[in-house]
Amino acid sequence: MSDMPHLLIPLAASPAQGCQQALEGLELPQLDRLLARLSSTGLDAGAETDFAPPHERALARHHGLPATSEGTTPWAAWHQHQQVSAPHAATSAWAFITPCHWQVGADHVTLGDPARLQLDEAASRALLAIVAPWFAEDGITLAYDQPTRWVAQGAVFNNLPTASLDRVIQRDVRAWMPDPARARLLHRLHSEMQMLLYTHPFNDARAAQGLPPVNAFWVHGAGALPQPPAPVPAPEMPTTLLDAALREDWHAWRQAWAALDAGPVARLAAHVAGGGAARLTLCGERGAQSWHTAPRSLGQRIQSLFKPQRFSSVREQL
Repeated sequence: MSDMPHLLIPLAASPAQGCQQALEGLELPQLDRLLARLSSTGLDAGAETDFAPPHERALARHHGLPATSEGTTPWAAWHQHQQVSAPHAATSAWAFITPCHWQVGADHVTLGDPARLQLDEAASRALLAIVAPWFAEDGITLAYDQPTRWVAQGAVFNNLPTASLDRVIQRDVRAWMPDPARARLLHRLHSEMQMLLYTHPFNDARAAQGLPPVNAFWVHGAGALPQPPAPVPAPEMPTTLLDAALREDWHAWRQAWAALDAGPVARLAAHVAGGGAARLTLCGERGAQSWHTAPRSLGQRIQSLFKPQRFSSVREQL
């Protein structure tokens, strides 16, 4: 089944009031057409407080990785296994480190979208050179991966539950921090980095450009992966709904759904109507539901004619 086309859609629905209003009167004819031809493979039910959001759990299952709500999927280790220049990936614990900006208020500490930092590779590498020696003192090796993502290697990341970045953007970080008893070292590093960067020339230069300071980091995707699963083609996973939801721009979210319905969803519906096999996974804040093409009994086919499965009847479970 891993070789058939798989469309995985994050944030297809949310209990947020703005999303519920955006859903009113939303017509997705191609999605309803597709759902009417597919059979359910089950619901992954969870909670909005899970460290791993449903779309990350679904993506982990697709790739044969541990898919837990606790945030223990070793995404960084899996990423390192894909790199030919990472010979020690098999025996090491890894994590992703994302430089970020924390806005500290009277009763909250909000993590801003790292994309708004406008870090390019040069700036990210310069920042990495500043903070890497501090991490190294605690046995953590940092390396550049992307402007807003570094890879870290260290024993502290072994079996460490960490919250997905998608869970914490624009939210109070305190509910999503690693357990202090398990990650006291990281909590101390957070304090040290805030003090180091508060008056650092790196941030002075950013302020002169009108850019927000980098004053914190986020750890995610931690763990070890001694035996990586066999590689499979990646699913098609558009993030337009997720991006709009993180901005709480529900008008853009509604427009993104219309574009998805006319684009990737319509293409998959045509593929299935033509006799092709396919998988579909719709994810929300709490759960994910999956479907695939499978032989159906006469009763199921009759039911699909008179009571077809529609998005309006499944979105409340997401």
